[in-house]
Amino acid sequence: MPAFTRTIGIDYSGAEVPIASLKGLRVYQAEGNTPPVEVPPPPSPRKYWTRKGIAAWLVETLRDGPPTLVGIDHGFSFPLRYFEVHGLLPEWPRFLDDFQRHWPTDNDHTYVDFVRDGSAGNGAKRMGNARWRRLTEERAGNAKSVFHFDVQGTVAKSTHAGIPWLRFIRQQLGPRVHFWPFDGWEIPQGKSAIAEVYPALWSHAYPRADRTGDQHDAFSIAAWLSQANRDGSLAGFLQPDLAPQEKVIAQVEGWILGVGGSSTQWGNLATAEVKGHA
Repeated sequence: MPAFTRTIGIDYSGAEVPIASLKGLRVYQAEGNTPPVEVPPPPSPRKYWTRKGIAAWLVETLRDGPPTLVGIDHGFSFPLRYFEVHGLLPEWPRFLDDFQRHWPTDNDHTYVDFVRDGSAGNGAKRMGNARWRRLTEERAGNAKSVFHFDVQGTVAKSTHAGIPWLRFIRQQLGPRVHFWPFDGWEIPQGKSAIAEVYPALWSHAYPRADRTGDQHDAFSIAAWLSQANRDGSLAGFLQPDLAPQEKVIAQVEGWILGVGGSSTQWGNLATAEVKGHA
């Protein structure tokens, strides 16, 4: 029996400010056996989603709705080296608070680059190194460091823009939502969950049709999560093959859902999804 009633895929963007309408912010949702459909932002003068709007929508969607699995395309935490260099306790909730104090990228008019150049926040006190990589990024192969700014395919800006909104969602929903794997590797039955994802693992296996790249990434996230949820393979991906000490590290650094299985398994899941909705 599927653990979740619906799945949501979010392709993220760290561009501009939290209240900016961004073409790169896309949300897709899948329910039951139906293929994912795009979720438009609430009616407003803004044509596209904003980061602030997505966070508020997730709070409302997850507060009283059925068990939902959400995949978001940005890093949820930093390498253990970051905690060591800055003298931080290896505890994710404390990290969220500390990061937001230094990188207040959830403020309405704050760009990530404002903090980087010192005109907002205090990012100089909480910088990382592009050579530092999380264990999950090493296992994923070509995933870039969360500190690798200003290059093609980087997630650094979206990560630095998105982490304060994870804190906001956590503050608003408390125990109603499970942040995987920080709150534990097993997601309690009947509870909604939010996980970090990397759409490059699956997007190539789905026909792109008339979707933009951002739309297709969000579609692929929702589709893969839906398939894994329905065919029972999700449980295995929620328990990646890690040594005990690696699991301890990953509960601080975070883990990309899907990393730890074989590329063949990812491809088979995606192919099955496509065939099922052909």
